[in-house]
Amino acid sequence: MPAVERRVASVAEMEALGAKLAAQVGNVRLVNIHGPLGAGKTTLVRGMLHGLGHAGAVKSPTFTLVEPYTFGNLRFYHFDLYRLNDPGELEFLGMRDYLDGNGVCVVEWAERAQGVLPSPDVDIMIEPTETGRMVRIMTLTPQGDVLLKALT
Repeated sequence: MPAVERRVASVAEMEALGAKLAAQVGNVRLVNIHGPLGAGKTTLVRGMLHGLGHAGAVKSPTFTLVEPYTFGNLRFYHFDLYRLNDPGELEFLGMRDYLDGNGVCVVEWAERAQGVLPSPDVDIMIEPTETGRMVRIMTLTPQGDVLLKALT
């Protein structure tokens, strides 16, 4: 499982990292993002969306669970499962349809859907440090490997 670690010292650096990831995000179906509250998960996703060309605000879909975006032929679904009470709720949300479609699903708090979500192409862990954040990006599929190469 190839992996890369990046130290991130600011919000701007987290967004820039997201923008770099966005360059290849269309090659994957599922990206899981983990980290404690306030770690920068949504900031990373905002960077991805801005990197794809979204000019508007990016809100965390904490209450709606999913926020869809479209960029040409690419559909980007931003999930936030923080308020998910039961992984079975994803069936009602139509999670299989999102994953089987022609888009990429980026999921914050994916651990709350354990046993329901398939293995991701890319798994990202954000950990606060004394000087910012440590971001560990691990790939689990050949498609994820392509995304990781965008960072090297």
